[in-house]
Amino acid sequence: MSPIPPLPDVDGPYMRELTVDLCRIPSPTGYTRAAVDFVHERLAGLGLEVKRTVKGALVATLPGADVRTGGHRTLSAHLDTLGAMVKEIKPNGRLRLTRVGGYDWNTIEGEYCTVHTAPTGPRPDGVTGTILTTKASYHIHSTALVDLKRDEESLEVRLDGRVASADDARALGVAVGDFVSLDPRAVVTPDGFVKSRHLDDKACVAILLGVAKAVTEHGLALAAPSHLFVSTYEEVGHGSSAGLPPETTEVIAVDMAAVGEGQTSDEFATTVCVKDTSGPYDHDLSRHLVGLAAAHGIDCRIDIYNYYASDVSQALRAGYDVRGALVGPGVDASHSYERLHQRSLEETARLLLAYLLTPTP
Repeated sequence: MSPIPPLPDVDGPYMRELTVDLCRIPSPTGYTRAAVDFVHERLAGLGLEVKRTVKGALVATLPGADVRTGGHRTLSAHLDTLGAMVKEIKPNGRLRLTRVGGYDWNTIEGEYCTVHTAPTGPRPDGVTGTILTTKASYHIHSTALVDLKRDEESLEVRLDGRVASADDARALGVAVGDFVSLDPRAVVTPDGFVKSRHLDDKACVAILLGVAKAVTEHGLALAAPSHLFVSTYEEVGHGSSAGLPPETTEVIAVDMAAVGEGQTSDEFATTVCVKDTSGPYDHDLSRHLVGLAAAHGIDCRIDIYNYYASDVSQALRAGYDVRGALVGPGVDASHSYERLHQRSLEETARLLLAYLLTPTP
């Protein structure tokens, strides 16, 4: 058997910096245009042909393959994040929220946020605030604060302004239906960790860009016509339900691997998820990815997530006749204040490159 050629280098710092840049661009599901513009510009800057779907997703074609032939491959990651919208302006000027995406209310208590008001209003850049409980002061409420159930009734936004009534809030331009983004608090530590909200799935969009950078800089000839799909409605369940390149027969969802008790996923590794809430992923394709990781010395784990779905899940439910697998970097504290290590970005990008360069058995 001939030796397996080494994979080209991937640019870890590039992906890490892009992750932080993306996390700092507000993009709760439904409010993603600025983030989409950012990614579009960078994909085009790598020399890729980029198109937008009607729903606002991006489709980029990688060089090195005859795109007229069948059997295309698509790597999909989502750009939309968790967030909220203004459900009600209370008589005291504080805001009741409705969630965008699935998360526990406990995970956003005390978080800074921005209410994205109309661009033609008095605060076109939005109004900042803090998410607090209705009984936030221990000196006033004592154990009532501790025992309070965190939900849509007990959490509210305190706006950063002289606001004592609903009219005061409206005077700042705040309205029911405004999107609310959470401050990501993105930090890179000296040890190479990235701490931030929205690593799900900004880190994986950065990985797609890192893969595209490696393909274009090294002039790689891919094993099949291939595309990058950046979806914008994954957190609410229909990110890839439409818009995938029609010739696609294999879809790899690139999404975070949940690290925690009872899981094999790790912040320094990549993971192939073989089953989640939507059911098993394609067995042969998953095993092919695991085999590629072993052949190239990539630190890869196999895992199962009980409370999880992906762009592949959504594509299959929409009726796409494709084989699907799920790959991603290990992320601690998913859907909360998350963390990963640069190494997991690199290992995931290397596995995806190995996949793109190797024919599927």
